Amino acid sequence: MAAASELILLVRVGDGIGPEIVGETLRVVGWFQDHRGLELHIQHALTGGAAIDAEGAAISDHTMAEAFDSDAILFGSVGGPDWDHLPRSQRPETGLLRLRKELDLFANLRPAVCYPALAGASALKPELIAGLDIMVVRELTAGVYFSEPRGISDMVGGGRRAIDTQAYTSFESERVARAAFELARGRKGRLCSVDKANVMETGQLWRAVVSSSAGDYPEVELSHMFADNCAMQLVRKPSQFDVIVTDNLFGDLLSDETAALSGSLGLLPSASLGAVGEPGRARALYEPIHGSAPDIAGRGVANPLATILSFAMCLRHSFARPHDAEL
Repeated sequence: MAAASELILLVRVGDGIGPEIVGETLRVVGWFQDHRGLELHIQHALTGGAAIDAEGAAISDHTMAEAFDSDAILFGSVGGPDWDHLPRSQRPETGLLRLRKELDLFANLRPAVCYPALAGASALKPELIAGLDIMVVRELTAGVYFSEPRGISDMVGGGRRAIDTQAYTSFESERVARAAFELARGRKGRLCSVDKANVMETGQLWRAVVSSSAGDYPEVELSHMFADNCAMQLVRKPSQFDVIVTDNLFGDLLSDETAALSGSLGLLPSASLGAVGEPGRARALYEPIHGSAPDIAGRGVANPLATILSFAMCLRHSFARPHDAEL
């Protein structure tokens, strides 16, 4: 049991390289406990393929209850070929999707920073990525990954038809927009909202809602950009961006592109933040952007930097320790 003054960190190592990268991160966590007075109670739980093997589901109801009671979740990575034969609804990734949906983790923060020592890892010219510091805010609990109807059906006369639905409400758009405005206000004061308002109804609503919210943030310069143009501009002149806010699908694609600018998915962290729940806690999950990399699992060569930096984001956003986050 955690003491009354202790924060609760729920740790889920996941699959593949998850145990390795989380293990190295917990060494860093331990240092902050020993040297910086971080009062933290660590709980461990299974998620993903490991949970399927041990508990019969990618995440159990008991583990979900622990997630609701925690101050933050540190996540490794899930998935691998051992579970690829399972139906999509039973695969390891469903545990992560359930966490995002039920905890209402609607704002996914994906920073892309180019560290000078790692600039050579980028495919872009050094002068294009010098000083790179972009934050992508991706809406995470709505859009095409969650909307209904969806599915694959047989057609009369032969063939099959697949349907995925893209749907957004003004509430879902506004709350992630405001999260992005708040972040931009504390950075360089520039926010670019990305959509496809020229061809999509959801894009038109998204743009209208973001524009309406801008009135409450006069110190933030708001611009709009179509998603395809944004993808091009990121490799043409990434320095023009500070904070990007966009929907679930475009955020998935563009945040991976910004990660590649820095050199590798394996270098960057992420935070998934939610609404304030009971007893006054803001839900939050922290994880590296990369996958489980089963081909190198157990070899001791996986880079734990993204997971360690995810804990740094936890220090900043969940534990209100910005100086420790910088350290």
